[in-house]
Amino acid sequence: MEFVLFELLDSPDRYGRPPFTETDRAAVRSVLAEAERYAVNRLARTFSDRDSEPLAFDPQTHAVRLPKSFRETALDYLESGWLDLELPVRAGEEAVPPSLRWCVAELMLGANPPVPMGLNVIAQVVRLLETHGTEDQQRLAELVRDRHWMVTMVLTEPDAGSDVGAARTRAVPQPDGSWHIEGVKRFITYGDHDLTDNIVHMVLARPVGVEGAGGPGTRGLSLFVVPKFHVDLATGELLGRNGVDVTGLEHKLGLSANPTCELTFGGGAPAVGWLLGDRHAGIQQMFEIIKHVRMLVGVKAMSTLSTGYLNALDDARTRVQGTPIASAGRPQAPVEIVEHPDVRRSLLNQKAHAEGMRAMILYTASQQDKAEAARHAGGFDQDADARHQLLLPVVKGYCSETAWRLLGQESLQVFGGSGYLKDYPLEQYVRDTKVDALYEGTTGIQALDLVGRKIVRDDRSALDALLAEMSLTADFMSTGFETEQDLLRTAVADFARLTDLVVDRWTSTDPGARKLAAQDCTPLLLALGDLVLGWLSLRACVTAQAALDDADGAERDFYLGKIAGGRWFVRHVLPGITGTLTGAEHALAAFTDLPSAVL
Repeated sequence: MEFVLFELLDSPDRYGRPPFTETDRAAVRSVLAEAERYAVNRLARTFSDRDSEPLAFDPQTHAVRLPKSFRETALDYLESGWLDLELPVRAGEEAVPPSLRWCVAELMLGANPPVPMGLNVIAQVVRLLETHGTEDQQRLAELVRDRHWMVTMVLTEPDAGSDVGAARTRAVPQPDGSWHIEGVKRFITYGDHDLTDNIVHMVLARPVGVEGAGGPGTRGLSLFVVPKFHVDLATGELLGRNGVDVTGLEHKLGLSANPTCELTFGGGAPAVGWLLGDRHAGIQQMFEIIKHVRMLVGVKAMSTLSTGYLNALDDARTRVQGTPIASAGRPQAPVEIVEHPDVRRSLLNQKAHAEGMRAMILYTASQQDKAEAARHAGGFDQDADARHQLLLPVVKGYCSETAWRLLGQESLQVFGGSGYLKDYPLEQYVRDTKVDALYEGTTGIQALDLVGRKIVRDDRSALDALLAEMSLTADFMSTGFETEQDLLRTAVADFARLTDLVVDRWTSTDPGARKLAAQDCTPLLLALGDLVLGWLSLRACVTAQAALDDADGAERDFYLGKIAGGRWFVRHVLPGITGTLTGAEHALAAFTDLPSAVL
């Protein structure tokens, strides 16, 4: 993390300067050391679900009870102060750079993802209530913040998953200005539990009977604040139970310790809610949380791949099995499996992707640093904001898809049959990671967002600026890595041709061409992820090479590892972009028009 922040990227231009005056390199080192210590020694204690007590759901009382040990860990995290880094800055407080906050998030997510995946949303809801809320809702934000209440995001319905605009949950206006929410939502993370005294649900629902509000699609949705318990805002005292009931508990492949619930609003007593900010702008308001959570998902996936790699590396260095492949039949003593070429290939593949993803995430976070610094100075950094928006679906989609694939295909595989056993954490890493490609927008939805909103709607300006920067690295940087530069140059050119092809089809008036474009959106997103990782990996090679002269011992090994991983990625992964282009060039409309019976 320190290498990426202070050697690879331009973070020193912002760290230690307003609004991050107190966050210099020494402070970062201290924060990360403490965060790692907390993550390893406290948060990770209840990671394994091998022998854990299951979640308990009582359908009579509509109550969910967390496993005792997991509840203790989650409560410790909630009260530890680490979540305070994400909270909006109060008067007299020092701002913390978003890139440092994402480093801390990686450590927590790598240690025990079921805990932070729910709790890290609290700060985003507080920010939403403070920024968009009425005076009463701003007071509620204070209570959430000071009393450590939990929050949820309530979007999905049984018949409206990824198609949020098909939601049927209704909001009926009341004479006192409140609304009664009626409907069923599902897949609600931490929808109910015994961790905190109250839960504030942020619910998307469709207003009825109100002129100028409601209507079909996502534009007709509004965002409502619906607490589990009614609250006396003056004192913070909890009053009666609101009409929000858990009517089902999802049984998941992974992340088994945190509850994912079906919630019924208004099934018995009325579910009373309040329109956020007295404005009907639901999907726009909710997306302020969704954008953060999509980044969180990408960080979770990357951190799990990173720890999967480290587990595989440790096993490969210590397990003795098989003789050297070059022994040519001559009797030789068995060696650690790290010495076998195919295992070495697998480890380099994991290392290169994990470190490349971390670089991409922190590069994306550095755009948030720039945007926040500009806001502090009373301005707006359009370029930084646009680049952050461009890369967000890539961070979410690429990291989740790639981590899931490599954890099963490479990390677990290094262990052989042992990796399939619950004795080692790899099988849980695989189970816990699959969901990353599903929630907060599947990879296909991220890809459509990337092409339709981030490339076409932006007239390609953010993408073209990024490609131009990559071309400078390929064409003009004096690196000592000429082969890698040539490969990057080819990859940039082929990705630009792929983008031309997809955008031309997307903007065509021919419906068949538009289908072809949609078919190739996910390959384009994954190719862009490979390209960003390859570009940053080459830059990491150059940076590490320059540092070698003054390094020795473990530090020298670290830099040599950076060079090896970067060269591996550029030489073995980047050429795949050319194959993606070839596939898109040979796409047939016949494939998109096949009768479903043929499939």
